[in-house]
Amino acid sequence: MPDDIQQLKNRFYELAHRAFSKKCYAYSEFLTLAEQDTLLSMKFDGNSAPFSLPGGYDGAERKLARFGSEADCGYSENPPIYCISIVPLSQKFADALTHRDFLGALMALGVRRSVLGDIILHENCGYVFCLDSVSDFMIREFTQVKHTTVKCEIVESLPDIALKKPDITSVNVASERLDAVVAAVYKLSRGESQELFKQGKVYVNSRLTEDTSHILNGGSIISVRGFGRFAYEGIAKETKKGRLFVNVRIY
Repeated sequence: MPDDIQQLKNRFYELAHRAFSKKCYAYSEFLTLAEQDTLLSMKFDGNSAPFSLPGGYDGAERKLARFGSEADCGYSENPPIYCISIVPLSQKFADALTHRDFLGALMALGVRRSVLGDIILHENCGYVFCLDSVSDFMIREFTQVKHTTVKCEIVESLPDIALKKPDITSVNVASERLDAVVAAVYKLSRGESQELFKQGKVYVNSRLTEDTSHILNGGSIISVRGFGRFAYEGIAKETKKGRLFVNVRIY
């Protein structure tokens, strides 16, 4: 086992045991999909607190590991996640801003990626989920993205319109096999799709999935590194030749 994975597991064990012994909540920083997969594959002993994976909103990709529960701790507690809006002072003169622009500007300030969750874009504004420990710094110091002057402030939640699910798209596949659906969604050959599995780039509900023949269930979230993610909604109809039209929502 690589040293970095063992170190990550040791950290999870430490947090789980601390939360259990002290009857309090313990948190990791934001986790990548690969780190979430490591956590979800672990087995904990009886001296470990249960965990959950909050990300600041339903459907988040980057999430914290939260060890502890109200039943065990005797109290409830919100995860230390803030949502910060990043709004151009003048939309008329603002650059067209992308996810990469917001993330790059934050990295240039010295903000570590592990203290940042998802970045959601809506109408040329950014909504960044972050740990509470960096929220004051971001509000004070984050003033420019590309050539655009911006203002940051904490908001209670994402605007409803920013949370709107993508429209349903139907794709034609031979079956509900994961490799077939990935190929259809991203317009790849079956061979190109299967290569993504070999490279460890395909996740279903935060779990690394190397089984190309995995049959999808409605409601699954599939993330493909380098391509994006989509929600699988299920079969829409079957053709006379036995092929399927399946519904997906592509983020």
